[in-house]
Amino acid sequence: MVEKVWGREVLPAPFAAPPGTRIGEIWFEPPPELPQVLVKYLFTSEKLSVQVHPSEATALPGEAGKEECWLVLDAEEGAELAIGFAREVTREEIAAAARDGSIETLLAWYPAQAGDLFYLPAGTVHAIGPGLALVEVQQTSDTTFRLYDYGRPRELHLERALAVASGGVYAPGNKGSVTAGPVLVDGPHFRLDRIEGAPDAATSAAWSGALLALPLAGEIAAKDGSARAAAGECLVADGLDSLDFGGAQVTLLARAA
Repeated sequence: MVEKVWGREVLPAPFAAPPGTRIGEIWFEPPPELPQVLVKYLFTSEKLSVQVHPSEATALPGEAGKEECWLVLDAEEGAELAIGFAREVTREEIAAAARDGSIETLLAWYPAQAGDLFYLPAGTVHAIGPGLALVEVQQTSDTTFRLYDYGRPRELHLERALAVASGGVYAPGNKGSVTAGPVLVDGPHFRLDRIEGAPDAATSAAWSGALLALPLAGEIAAKDGSARAAAGECLVADGLDSLDFGGAQVTLLARAA
């Protein structure tokens, strides 16, 4: 559990925040079998900073590239996500707006509801609004450059953010929904599927090697009886065929590309 100024003192079941803490993130530390992929829950009560991540190509030594996606689990009425800009903007416009606090008005804000999926290529300027519960799947990286943080006493990284940020509009093809089918993301760095019940033949054929299995409802288990996971937990497995989905309802599967 990671405390954040924008987190929540009361978390949705099955989680519980320690008394007096505001938990914003719950991480499943990447295991040795799958170091490239990090899975988190995010819970927001306030806006997150306006930020951006580098790609592997734009990261400097000591930094790491980061592409990510958000799956909306729950959204209060009016909850929004900012992704990219409402129009093409220049680096100079981004810099001026970050300094005077008007950058929020340049961003494109998208209504969020349960089941929405947003894929964010590296370089996409973004922010998460309050009232959201998300699952975030990402490249394993903590490289974040803040452009604006609403006056909070945290470090900004304007020079590096401007160096890696795209001034473009978010591509419509990067927004999806769980209604589109089991494959949510099949990108250059990771794949994410959402399945109901047991995996079908097509899913089983597409998945080989180490993976993370994250139940959203129901329960999964290792066939050898060594481990099991329910909602709020995560299993690492050496292959899909090593898992028992007899008690599964809704499960996320994540692996490196």
